[in-house]
Amino acid sequence: MRQRIFTLQQIIKAGTERLEAAGIDEAALDAWYLLEYVTGISRAAYYGEPKRELGEEQARRYLECIERRKKRIPLQHITGEQEFMGYPFYVNEHVLIPRQDTETLVEEAVKLISGRRKRGTKVLDMCTGSGCILLSILKMCPEAEGVGCDISKEALAVAERNAKRLGVIAKWVRSDLFREFTQNPHIEKYDMIVSNPPYIRTSDIEGLQEEVRFHDPQIALDGGEDGFVFYRKIIKDSISYIEDGGCLLFEIGCDQGEEVAALMEEYGYEDVRVKKDLAGLERIVSGRYNRGRICEKRKK
Repeated sequence: MRQRIFTLQQIIKAGTERLEAAGIDEAALDAWYLLEYVTGISRAAYYGEPKRELGEEQARRYLECIERRKKRIPLQHITGEQEFMGYPFYVNEHVLIPRQDTETLVEEAVKLISGRRKRGTKVLDMCTGSGCILLSILKMCPEAEGVGCDISKEALAVAERNAKRLGVIAKWVRSDLFREFTQNPHIEKYDMIVSNPPYIRTSDIEGLQEEVRFHDPQIALDGGEDGFVFYRKIIKDSISYIEDGGCLLFEIGCDQGEEVAALMEEYGYEDVRVKKDLAGLERIVSGRYNRGRICEKRKK
């Protein structure tokens, strides 16, 4: 029996309708991205020849991708890629899919590094996941050196793959936060520590989109009962691994700025600032470590 032949116009219409029927947000956009992924056809080529026939194998693969997306499998898990800071990052189910909001953290880090007189800035990315934060910083600041840390060996494998893909040299450490670092008799200190840690309250995870709740790794989402578990641990331990005058930067949830800033100040960080993202939501907390300040507090 001869299979049905689709034109590009027909297949994109069928894909969009199926995703819309499944309640997928931005169904038309996802249908297009999947067509581009399967066929490699650009928008310009599509609009130049919308009635071009699609081969049976490509049509089958495309509709299979549509069926996977209907099941709420993230688009990025189907295509294996997400753009971040203009760079293509490989992603899978072992890492948090990079979000545009997180670009604010990279932009702030790059600005601070660029403003330093010291060259060869040492950067530690705690909870690195796909490595998108660290690798973007190193691409934009080639004089910097970087270490990415994560508890997940699968995540670190993704980060290493992205480093090779982008042609960036970085070191990867598997550790539960700073635990492995304490085993090193020669403690290395960093000029900058950045982190996008798990910060969603445990009780809020159930209300997240299915794509996030079922397909992003739980370990990258759950910030404990109040959402501050990782901030407390990282801030407390960071003072043993950051240079005097070094910068600590976090991504935060939109209602967490005040408390994270207060925690940083408690442990000797000054010039603590909360920065908003393009949507006007609090997104970044940054501060500079003053060893003298914490020593004075301890004397008191």
